[in-house]
Amino acid sequence: MDLNRVQLFAAVVEQGSFTAAATHLGVTKATVSRKVAELEQEAGVQLLFRTTRALKLTEAGSNYYQRISRILSELQQAEAQLSASQQQIRGRLSIVCPIELGQLYLGRVLTQFLLEYPQITIETELTNRRVDVIEEGIDMLFQIAEVKDPRLTSHALIRAEKILLASPDYLARFGTPNVPADLAQHKAIRLTSAHIDGSWRIFDGEQWQSFDPPAQLTVNNVTLAREAAIEGLGIATVPTLIARDAIDAGLLVPVLEDFPMQQSRITLSYPQGAYLPRRYRVFIEFLFRHLMERFGDEVLEVPDFINS
Repeated sequence: MDLNRVQLFAAVVEQGSFTAAATHLGVTKATVSRKVAELEQEAGVQLLFRTTRALKLTEAGSNYYQRISRILSELQQAEAQLSASQQQIRGRLSIVCPIELGQLYLGRVLTQFLLEYPQITIETELTNRRVDVIEEGIDMLFQIAEVKDPRLTSHALIRAEKILLASPDYLARFGTPNVPADLAQHKAIRLTSAHIDGSWRIFDGEQWQSFDPPAQLTVNNVTLAREAAIEGLGIATVPTLIARDAIDAGLLVPVLEDFPMQQSRITLSYPQGAYLPRRYRVFIEFLFRHLMERFGDEVLEVPDFINS
């Protein structure tokens, strides 16, 4: 078996095109196309549907990829373990994170990680814009939202509890909602962000319902939503991590505490592939070690390789 052909085929699937695979591997597009064609000819079965717009796996190709991706991953892990004691881990990581999560938590983690791995460099972008991990070449993406991109491997880290909050002044002027249906008579501070779930989905005692009160202000930043709520503009949904100081100081008051909101999770995502680069692995291992030390049993999903 020509392992090079197998690796090239896996790269085409993971990168989505012959051109992207060639760029990723540092070879020519012609080489990739020829090797995949040789693999199909030798196997006697078509693995890919080739169109002008995109590539799609045939049923045989999908089955084949599922098997080889596991094998290639195991080979990569074996090689990594073999060479772990022979070389320093080095390379670059590109990380994208919601602004508030980066400021309140990730900064300390990254600093401690870099002190432990001085040959690794990190470029971090704190943003609430929508990013495409594959197209932009991002290594790690943190979000406070569900991940629906099948091109990514994702792990749920911890729950990000969120609650509805308003200032005492706002509640004095407009009244305190007693049941979720009362929200229709109130003003919202709406949060819309690619990385943070700002929806108002509440269990009313019988079923989950989505609420969308009128909003005079729409923001993509949790801190701004918190500050607007403190000033009495309306009711906002803010993670307790961001709102705790304001609650303790009496600047914000939780509302509808007897009616649970649908909660979000902090997730980590990275490009799906047959190989897990060593710099990815050591970063993920370091992150989960830090999470388990701080949050213990609250950590939601620990990757299999952490304990391997």
